[in-house]
Amino acid sequence: MTVMTNFLRSLLLSIIFSFVAPMFLFGGVLLVLSLVGYIPGLQAVTEVITSVITEFLSTFGSGTPIGGLFVICLTCSFVGALFDTYAYYRCQILR
Repeated sequence: MTVMTNFLRSLLLSIIFSFVAPMFLFGGVLLVLSLVGYIPGLQAVTEVITSVITEFLSTFGSGTPIGGLFVICLTCSFVGALFDTYAYYRCQILR
């Protein structure tokens, strides 16, 4: 029973971290770009890069960048869960 509990705990943590990681990635990039935008001469460049990122996210979110971020986070979470399940399976086979 403890093996199943350990697996579920590992799976839950994997799902949570895989969901949060893309949020931090995109959020961090957009935060750095917004801070770099205050440097004179780089405002136009950061606006272009920010608009490209929001258009990329809008592609996956049916027109909204937040929806796109949510879709990407859910996909990464699913892949993280699959990877954790595979690692658990391989660990059980190799024992």
